[in-house]
Amino acid sequence: MSRWLPKAVRWSAGLCFTLLCAAVAIYAFTFLFDALKPEPGNPLHARFAISGLDVPAHFFGGGLALLLAPLQMSEWVRRRIPRLHRLSGGLYAGGVLIAGLAGLSLARHAQGGVATGAGFALLALAWLTTTGIGIRHAIAGDLARHRRWMWRSIALTASAVTLRLILGVGLGALHLPFPPVYLLAAWGSWTFNLTVCELLLRSSRRRVQVPATQALSGAR
Repeated sequence: MSRWLPKAVRWSAGLCFTLLCAAVAIYAFTFLFDALKPEPGNPLHARFAISGLDVPAHFFGGGLALLLAPLQMSEWVRRRIPRLHRLSGGLYAGGVLIAGLAGLSLARHAQGGVATGAGFALLALAWLTTTGIGIRHAIAGDLARHRRWMWRSIALTASAVTLRLILGVGLGALHLPFPPVYLLAAWGSWTFNLTVCELLLRSSRRRVQVPATQALSGAR
């Protein structure tokens, strides 16, 4: 999808994306490891304890999907090691399924009430839906559509990164109140990513169509 971008831009963007995904995934797995040794008075550990399987499932599945997302986007891996692409794709889809279903459950109790919960619930539904459609196209052998839908899925996976960037800027840099920043993060983290993804997909499509049109004109 991004072949039309300069190589340096693609490499830099890919490296940045990989590092951000890895950082958030490490945070998720570290949280899970620490939660196995609960500390008295720690509110996060208390929330973990009363959530049942929702929080650990969401952190585990989301962390797994984040770690595998850059690998799934690698054109080199897809072409040179297709078995690895398929294997990691299956694990990625499993991570999305676990984290998405847990996210739907967690959205009912999101901080900020219904408005925030609705944003997270729609994110979970969109995440599960785009991934499911992408898998369906892969099974049907329509690899072009499979890649487009998996790009959308990965954009939603990366909402975990965007959410933390919004919270970091809003709370840490601008010192804004938590409720509006969290509400913005609940909606903006995934709608922004999906919008950027759609713009890239449309731009890529136009660049493919223009040479094809010119070739047909030349043939006449």
